[in-house]
Amino acid sequence: MLLVTGLHYAMKRLLLSTLVAAIPFFSGCRKAAEQSQTELPAVAVRAQIVERKLRAATEDVVGTVRPKLSAAIEAKVSGRIEQMLVVPGESVKAGERLAQLDAHEIQARLDQATAARQQAENDLKRFTTLIEQKILSQAEFDNAQSKFRMAVAAETEAKTMLGYAEIVAPFAGVITRKLADVGDLAMPGKPLLQMENPDTLRLEADVPEALIGNVKLGDKLPVRIAAVAGEIEGAVAEMSPAADPNSRTYLVKLDLHGATGLRSGQFGRVAVPVGEASAIRVPAAAVILRGQMELVFVVVNGHAQLRLVKTGSRVGDEIELVSGLNSGEQVVTDGMSALTDGQPVTLK
Repeated sequence: MLLVTGLHYAMKRLLLSTLVAAIPFFSGCRKAAEQSQTELPAVAVRAQIVERKLRAATEDVVGTVRPKLSAAIEAKVSGRIEQMLVVPGESVKAGERLAQLDAHEIQARLDQATAARQQAENDLKRFTTLIEQKILSQAEFDNAQSKFRMAVAAETEAKTMLGYAEIVAPFAGVITRKLADVGDLAMPGKPLLQMENPDTLRLEADVPEALIGNVKLGDKLPVRIAAVAGEIEGAVAEMSPAADPNSRTYLVKLDLHGATGLRSGQFGRVAVPVGEASAIRVPAAAVILRGQMELVFVVVNGHAQLRLVKTGSRVGDEIELVSGLNSGEQVVTDGMSALTDGQPVTLK
């Protein structure tokens, strides 16, 4: 028992002596750190006082970029495809020939109609002479006139049908799909090509019924496309008056005037207003990213203090800070790259 007590007493003395010896070491480290901070040169920076700002609170609704003008090209008459003159991705002008059908049968019909029209025309000329000589009755002359008019109409119909054998572009645009090729049978109701006008694109979004009351025709709403930097202004051009009974959403179409770099089928989001919200906002350039951490420098008593923050939505060139900063504090907005935590600063 005496042996255990003596051992315990010896260990306590050893621990106490170790702590006493370490105190000068830690004190020296702290003094060295303080001395190194006081020796850092002052850096001139720009800073601004942050305040809470109001903004329109929005809720994102996903949508798809689609062409405002698109068409499925079909043949108006039946026939084998003799020529397919375009490929997907090719730009075409309005009225440009896209495909040619075999038109021998229609051409034969036109030749017959032309011959009948010429015969009717000759008969009418002869009957006109006879009626002037009062050799022909008025009824026979009227019958000749009717036959001539019918022959002209039949020839015009045959010419129109022959024109349908040449398939042309209804508007200027780009061929997006080719659904048939040379040798295939073309007929009404069977698409041969698909084309669209890439200059007139719009975003089509299914807006939930809880938000549709905040959207009106003509409204200008911010649209973000993943493949395009920055926001695009979308104008509400069409709104479905009835909801989809399955999804309980309303189809809303927004024109994207002046937007560049867009392609049909791209994913996008439209911000639908739902009210107002206030938040602290700072210039996006003031936020420093280090791995997964978001940091800002705050000016406190003439020194730069590194502060961990959490960001929210981006509004133009500013970004919201959800936490880490209070209204009225000074945030460094320029010169952060030359700063370290605790370094003296002077304001420009």
